Amino acid sequence: MNIDLHIHSTASDGSLSPLEILNMAQNLNLGAISITDHDTIDGTKEALAIGIPPSVNFLTGVEISAVPPPPFSFPGSFHILGYAINVDDFVLNQTLVTLQEARNNRNPRIIELLNRIGFELTLNEIQKDAGECQLGRPHIAKQMVKKGFVQSVAEAFDNYLAKGQPAYVDKYRIDCDRAIEVILNAGGIPVLAHPVLLKIKNDDVLETLVTRLKEMGLKGIEAYYPEHTPDLIARYTEIANRNGLLITGGTDFHGSIKPEIKMGSGRGNFSVPYELYENIVKSQKILVY
Repeated sequence: MNIDLHIHSTASDGSLSPLEILNMAQNLNLGAISITDHDTIDGTKEALAIGIPPSVNFLTGVEISAVPPPPFSFPGSFHILGYAINVDDFVLNQTLVTLQEARNNRNPRIIELLNRIGFELTLNEIQKDAGECQLGRPHIAKQMVKKGFVQSVAEAFDNYLAKGQPAYVDKYRIDCDRAIEVILNAGGIPVLAHPVLLKIKNDDVLETLVTRLKEMGLKGIEAYYPEHTPDLIARYTEIANRNGLLITGGTDFHGSIKPEIKMGSGRGNFSVPYELYENIVKSQKILVY
């Protein structure tokens, strides 16, 4: 039995609602899932309000955009996953509100830059197509595809929206020690997300980073990820074991935003063992649904 502990819903930049995610998890016979939306727990809250199917174990979750600890600086995304969080925690909710406001302020600036390049886009038309979800770059990219400005979402990012490209706008992130602290204080388990995206080539640098994060309270590493080769999974697992950290994994499922990635199986040959969920549950008293 497999699990998927990295799923995005319409509450952030996924294309499926929490209900659709729960139904799909049932149909795929997944043993456990977690909805880990970017800087929001609205998707998790909605899933809990709907009711978790008895056949699926559910961990509350979030993926927080953070700043790497000094002196580290990475070209890739630095995110901290939080599992088994108390969704009613006041500080957690206030922190996420701040991050969401930063995301909202970012979108008009991206549209302005795209307009200057010559792409006729408006936030209203993007929101209309996206529905009642939190807008982000993937939704802008999809609109660019729809209007024929680019051939694919990947092309939109590679040529315009990614870091270093003409329509890229940086966003506010919280310090990683604060992100970890907020997750811990909400009763949760902070985990370093998709380390491959940090683009660290030196094992010693990664080991030093993990040691530093562990000092801040990090509890796990997302070793299983579709972009991780078997060698990388073994490498990250070894680092986690050496540092007494939990091992987690998920597909980073976004639905039609990333159609090549399927829930539970990535590109078809990916799986996360159920025992990792069991290890998380055994590690401490956590909220299990």
